[in-house]
Amino acid sequence: MKNIKIIEVKSEIGAGTRGASLGVDAIKIAALDFMSNFFVHFPTEAIETENKLLFEPIESPYAKRIKGTFNMYERISKSVCETVKANWFPVLLSGDHSTAGATIAGLKMAHPKSKLGVIWIDAHADLHTPYTTPSGNMHGMPLATAIAEDNMDCKVHDVDENTTKMWNALKNIGKIAPKVLPEDIVFISLRDFEKEEEHLIKHYGMKVITTSEVRRKGPENISRSVFRYLSDCEYIYVSFDVDSLDASISKGTGTPVSNGLREREAEDLIAKFMQHRKICCFEITEVNPTLDRENLMAEIAFNILQRSVNVLMMN
Repeated sequence: MKNIKIIEVKSEIGAGTRGASLGVDAIKIAALDFMSNFFVHFPTEAIETENKLLFEPIESPYAKRIKGTFNMYERISKSVCETVKANWFPVLLSGDHSTAGATIAGLKMAHPKSKLGVIWIDAHADLHTPYTTPSGNMHGMPLATAIAEDNMDCKVHDVDENTTKMWNALKNIGKIAPKVLPEDIVFISLRDFEKEEEHLIKHYGMKVITTSEVRRKGPENISRSVFRYLSDCEYIYVSFDVDSLDASISKGTGTPVSNGLREREAEDLIAKFMQHRKICCFEITEVNPTLDRENLMAEIAFNILQRSVNVLMMN
């Protein structure tokens, strides 16, 4: 039976739309509305945020609030690393997806000699860099920090010296770079990405499983093929961005995209993943109740969280 610890990251400095920092509490409110005492059962650690930076001018237009992101990376990676080393299974509830790079860093710091795989359930590739970003928002960059990629082939911006220095520090957090090899990442329900990200996906031959493939093959077959593909990896991290769900149900998130997963498809698929002994960490991110009606997005996220943790505990 796995000992589960919840790590709360109420940070939203990496997003372009405000409100994701409220996502963690929205999920807890969903639990209360379902009359569930889920959150009573597990030790919880809340990571100090840098959300005060939202009230200050932006210094780096191509990597907004990157100094604050670096501070978050340091705190989260340390927490995740210590959690894993103490034989706890970290379940992260985070505001925006930028901090997933820190989660990956913490897992790698805990197992520096082991090969880490990533299952990235998300409408977006999050492979931008300060040199390619269309928005400057850090939640579009966590996987680029994890694979230590600048993507200079597709460079569109001249980035100032300070931003370059901070970006290099992000990639090298924990003094390990890259944390993950590009070929050890599996994208699920990816459907909204720019040509710069597509260049990296094609260049590295990264694995992409579409929504229609999930629907056609079913969770059992998809999970089997993913673990077969990642068979060389000793540990595997699952990151679930709620915008992987279809826009018709994922209204309570900053960047909804059509042609996504249905709630039950995502729930069944993640539950299948959680049965596997190599899964070492699970993260839910990008719930934004300010964009939602009647807390629906958080309720869906809670259902997925609760079932995933139940499966983890049974295995």
